[in-house]
Amino acid sequence: MRDALRAGRYPATNPAIIGRHRRNQALSNRKASSLTCGGIGYACRMLHSITPFFIVDDLNATLDFYQSRLGFSVPYKGGGDGEGEDYWAFVGRDRVMIMFKAIASDVHPFPNSSRHEYARWDAYINVDDPDSLYAEFVAKRVPMHSELANTSDGLRAFEIRDNNGYVLCFGNPIKK
Repeated sequence: MRDALRAGRYPATNPAIIGRHRRNQALSNRKASSLTCGGIGYACRMLHSITPFFIVDDLNATLDFYQSRLGFSVPYKGGGDGEGEDYWAFVGRDRVMIMFKAIASDVHPFPNSSRHEYARWDAYINVDDPDSLYAEFVAKRVPMHSELANTSDGLRAFEIRDNNGYVLCFGNPIKK
């Protein structure tokens, strides 16, 4: 067996295979280094999404609103552990998620718009086609906070107010 290993009959010891592996590894390392962030020697970490966390008074009413009116599903729900009502949940639609949590009877939703008039949104959701989404929501009688329009922010967008008072803006930058 040792003679076979020394003679290079096994791939792990064959000098030609080892050399080819090292060349491929060097090429792979060069390709990886071209993918570094700003040339400072580490690989980029891609961020994919963010999930806003909204405090709610009534979790079940909120889930009903987001499911029946906005077309979201409930992929995660919990907290009750079978001993009481669940008090948190995530809703999702396409690549968007929102977390809701009913914390305590004396902790209520506090939308940004209630803090200052310039902070009118609690979340901005980028959508491919605001016009068709707006038509879908109008058909489901979603309460509009502002109608579909080209905004001074450079967006084609509309705003809804959910059952907790949170304002969600659905839009897309206007192509120039």
